[in-house]
Amino acid sequence: MSNSKMRRRGGHGRGRDMAALLSDFGHDLPTVPTPAPQAKEARLFRHTPRRGTARPGRGWSPAKATALAYRMTSDQAPVFWPFISAPALPPTGAQMGIDQLSGGSFYFDPFGWVLDDAVPVTNPNVFFFAKPGLGKSATTKAFCLRMMPFGYKVLILGDPKDEYERLCRAFGVEPFAIGPGMRTRINPLAMGPLGQGWEHLSAEEAQRRATIIFGRWLTLVRGLVGSMRIGTNHVPFGPTDADVVHTALEHLTGYSEGSSVLRETTIPELWHLLHKPTEDLITRSRYATRQQFLDETRLLRDALGQLVKGALAGLFDAPTNIEVDWSAPIQSLSLSRLDDLGDEAVGIALLALNSWGRGMRETARSDGDPGDLRIVVRDESWRQLRLGPDAVKSFDADLRLSRGMAGRGGDIQFAIAHKPSDLLAAGDVGSQAATIAKDLLDLADVKILGGQNPKVARELDSMLGLGPIAQDLVAGWARQDKGRALWSVGESTYKVQTVLHPLEKQLTWTNEAIETAR
Repeated sequence: MSNSKMRRRGGHGRGRDMAALLSDFGHDLPTVPTPAPQAKEARLFRHTPRRGTARPGRGWSPAKATALAYRMTSDQAPVFWPFISAPALPPTGAQMGIDQLSGGSFYFDPFGWVLDDAVPVTNPNVFFFAKPGLGKSATTKAFCLRMMPFGYKVLILGDPKDEYERLCRAFGVEPFAIGPGMRTRINPLAMGPLGQGWEHLSAEEAQRRATIIFGRWLTLVRGLVGSMRIGTNHVPFGPTDADVVHTALEHLTGYSEGSSVLRETTIPELWHLLHKPTEDLITRSRYATRQQFLDETRLLRDALGQLVKGALAGLFDAPTNIEVDWSAPIQSLSLSRLDDLGDEAVGIALLALNSWGRGMRETARSDGDPGDLRIVVRDESWRQLRLGPDAVKSFDADLRLSRGMAGRGGDIQFAIAHKPSDLLAAGDVGSQAATIAKDLLDLADVKILGGQNPKVARELDSMLGLGPIAQDLVAGWARQDKGRALWSVGESTYKVQTVLHPLEKQLTWTNEAIETAR
């Protein structure tokens, strides 16, 4: 082969390279082996053009899907994503049912939550809102039953519909019935255990107890007088009226005379004393003449007279003649016999019972038993709230004392109503009564929200700030079966289905009247 041919072959038309030069002198360079071709891996995903694959039936996309980015914390995520559940509560207290978001059991332990810093609850009070017939009473009774093994006792402070009679009789307890013509009498001005052993008290202790007793009575009288109306306005109860009533009560009990034993008095006795005041009462009330006293207290006396001769006649006008066994697992005071007298009479009875119950609950605290824990059920509480600002203040005082007094005892105040507007019905929009009633929700860190109509669900959302998902659960899922509710515990919410034992279903059934009518 000629050099020109070799030059053309070795250099490929671009001149000789080093390999061709060495080859001319008999030195061949080692060749590099050609690597074997590697097999391609199978594709898991294939790129699809924006308008889709050009094949029949594969379709095409007219526009890109908009991608939205959100930034949030893990605490905020459950509000937007229902599959991210709130932190689980500790397994203490009553096992109520199933947490539908996590699939685990849901436990209800108000006092346990207060003592647990990991749970955002500072008081054990409970508000339960639900449409009639969706399991309010059954859930409440199941909670009471399941807390009894933990040492809790139950006080039904006014049962307007006798819904708890069957539960009481299951424990061998007969409810106390209050109504016109019945034997039972309850004195809302009873001194309670704080009036016992008065002759052995020091001056400082006697003054401390007297302050508590007379303060409780003034709260009651203020609420009773304020429940009366002049047209559409409630009867006012000012500081002068409070001073007159306080002075009269001191005279009736013998406290102003320094008596070693306080006498029990009643509302009719207070009314009669104001109608026929003594000279000492007139002087201590700072009135110049008897006629001035009668003129200035006419509205107060007329309001008390309406109660003594009207709603309270034969009910709360005599000393208490029942002995309540506070060691029993449950006690109930039935008010169904007052239903024919109207909502106002039932509300006044609830107000009177609240004062009496508050005094009687001092039994456990005065006996020095720090372990006396009680669930106080307040059914149809809206009837009391409609009596006016002073009745709302009385209810407010009960909620504020739920943690106990001086480290002794404690109550779970369990208030039941149909809808949040029941609280706002305490007064006109923007009024003091409506404002206080609305603020009552802040005194209960646990709210149980059963099924409601969409309009009521929106009311709950505006008052509690539930959010759209929680609002839809209350107006949708919770209405589809009994016992379903959204539980608001502090800042967390739980989607809970209450599960009843067959025996509990018998004890909590409340449709006897409907079945009998059919």
